[in-house]
Amino acid sequence: MREQRRGKRIAMTPEETDEFLASQQLCRMATLGGDGRPHTSALWFVWDGDSIWLNSVVKSQRFTDVTRDPRVSLIVDGGESFGELRGVTIEGRADTVGEVPRTGEENAELTAPELAFARKYMNRDEFPYDGGHAWLKITPEKMASWDFSKHGRG
Repeated sequence: MREQRRGKRIAMTPEETDEFLASQQLCRMATLGGDGRPHTSALWFVWDGDSIWLNSVVKSQRFTDVTRDPRVSLIVDGGESFGELRGVTIEGRADTVGEVPRTGEENAELTAPELAFARKYMNRDEFPYDGGHAWLKITPEKMASWDFSKHGRG
């Protein structure tokens, strides 16, 4: 993964980044359509310390886009006033994991993300399968972060 080159003074540490990504509810992901135009959508996600996991509708534009071209960009951000603004941008690739659509076939790679997703968004210990969603794993190739509360420090 490429190192952050700009804004290092206000960048989050790896630990701060992990904590921030674990605490946030929404990401916004941009994909490329067949005509080269970007398509952006908001999604629930889980962060496992290395990858972003998304449970996407398989008949969505975003899923169609990533099966054609896996390059994606996403942002997770938060805060209201200037000194509260924090965020992480990720550029990488989206890969499907498991069957499409997901019906619950045993898959060791999906055990942790499914449990984390069910706990984070459904307050339960079992992930429900609806036959209309599939898993996308976003592997970061470049990440950048910012925490404006660090502005003026040091």
